Parts: sequence; structure tokens; C-alpha cells
Amino acid sequence: MTRVLALLLVALGVAIVVRTVAAGVGSGIGLFFGVLLVAAGAGRLYLLRRS
Repeated sequence: MTRVLALLLVALGVAIVVRTVAAGVGSGIGLFFGVLLVAAGAGRLYLLRRS
């Protein structure tokens, strides 16, 4: 279940980044939140594999 949620975070982050870039970046807040979600999901996956 934790692996699924981590992958969901990564997918959601990538989707936010893609949508933000497609809409013309603007203030960059979408990029910021998208990268944070990808980092959180990747971090969870990393910790799952380590333990």
C-alpha cells in the first residue's frame, strides 16, 4: 500500500509539472509543488527499498 501511494505521489507531481509547463509556467508555483511531490514520492520509494 505504501508503494502505491509513493508511486501516486510521483505520478501526480509529474502531471502537475507537465500541466504547469504546458500552461506557460507563470509564477512557477506549480513547478515547485510538482517537484516537491516527486521528491516526496521518490524519497518514500528509496526508504522502502533500503529497509
